[in-house]
Amino acid sequence: MKMNFDSYETSHYFDELVGTNKKPRNGNEVIFDYLANLSFDELNFKQKSIDAAMMNMGITFNVYSEEGGTERIIPLDMIPRVISGKDWDALEKGLKQRIFALNEFLKDIYSDQKILKDGIIPKEVVLSSKGFIKQCMGVKPLKDIFIHITGSDLIRDEKGQFVVLEDNLRSPSGVSYMLQGRELSKQILPNLISKSKVRSISEYPEKLFEALAYISGKSEPTIAVLTPGIYNSAYYEHSFLAQQMGVELVDYRDLVVENDIVKMKTTKGYKTVDMIYRRLDDLFLDPMNFNPKSMIGIPHLFDAYKKGNVGLANALGTGVADDKVVYAYVPRIIKYYLGEDPIIPNVETYLCGEEDSKKYVLENIEKLVVKEANEAGGYGMLIGPRSTKAEQDMFRERIKADPRNYIAQPTISLSTSPCLIDDNIEARHVDLRPYIIYGEEIYVTPGGLTRVALKKGSLVVNSSQGGGSKDTWVLKD
Repeated sequence: MKMNFDSYETSHYFDELVGTNKKPRNGNEVIFDYLANLSFDELNFKQKSIDAAMMNMGITFNVYSEEGGTERIIPLDMIPRVISGKDWDALEKGLKQRIFALNEFLKDIYSDQKILKDGIIPKEVVLSSKGFIKQCMGVKPLKDIFIHITGSDLIRDEKGQFVVLEDNLRSPSGVSYMLQGRELSKQILPNLISKSKVRSISEYPEKLFEALAYISGKSEPTIAVLTPGIYNSAYYEHSFLAQQMGVELVDYRDLVVENDIVKMKTTKGYKTVDMIYRRLDDLFLDPMNFNPKSMIGIPHLFDAYKKGNVGLANALGTGVADDKVVYAYVPRIIKYYLGEDPIIPNVETYLCGEEDSKKYVLENIEKLVVKEANEAGGYGMLIGPRSTKAEQDMFRERIKADPRNYIAQPTISLSTSPCLIDDNIEARHVDLRPYIIYGEEIYVTPGGLTRVALKKGSLVVNSSQGGGSKDTWVLKD
């Protein structure tokens, strides 16, 4: 039995593959026709091949929301998500604009704080952020770059317009799943990926290495990926990226600081480390300067960093620009530093720290998505239309107790994409996390991680809460 899209239901959502009258969107004809000529047996065989390959490669993630936590593969749906070259070129331009402006913002608030003095952002919004690290005032990262690796989350609204849902500037995860997903696509859809003229993403590890080397300022730097350890949910990614770049994977046991120089233990003695791609949260990096209870940090690492003897990617203190309250001011940040309007808009955002907005949120919470300012992974969030009255009441009390810590946004209908679900093709909601590298110049990987809400009707795409993924195909014009 051949697969067809006659029964494919997109409802009122914007679908990434299928437009009106069950016809493919412009540029998707090749993929649409290919899928329509496959039988369900063929589709299922390809999907099972992907699942087996991912398990064999150990591409896993720890799902903490399940009882006790469980390690499992990241479900990768075999049907790719397609983005036209024209749409991508506009996204690339908008992301470069956004990242440059956010880096200027970070440089400013840890030095002269002109944007605060000029009243563009209320001073208390920045200084009260959990991501703002006072010890970083006056500390300049190497090359004046704070955000070397970014994974901004984008969604399409009902009209098909991309909007930024949030910025991830500390240590965004998922790039290994993007890269491995592409390799699996090449294996199971080799002819289709070639015929569709899909842009390559394989140079990401090389671009990352080049950026880290540039930041270090050394001609032959020693670079290391610092992991919290094997029990971290994204450990697979840490080891994968280290291997792909040809650099060392280290944890707290491998590094020491002597005379403000970071050194790595090797079989031939100690070796100076010039650049660290760290996957530890700021406050766990150095127990002598930050959280004294940290068992996974390196004592006096911050001292070496302050003196410019080692680079950290991303730089310490970037979390303030991750704050969901600060996010609401990003259009103003872009205008302030660049004199431009944002190319990619934000989602309308209500700040509960503002009295009028708080009143509106409390009265309309059942219609809104409420988020904690510094949570990630889909935690600390209420999706109003899908919540119970008890959950709504609980969030009302949380907002009243700490209004600065909450924002709210309209419940946006994320776009959908076809997925193979139980021997059928069904629409599931998706978002997009492109990966941006800031080195000598800003590079946007032509693709990204498309995350999928596998549960029917769900808007929660996070892997940590059981979401899946798709390979993202950006087409050449």
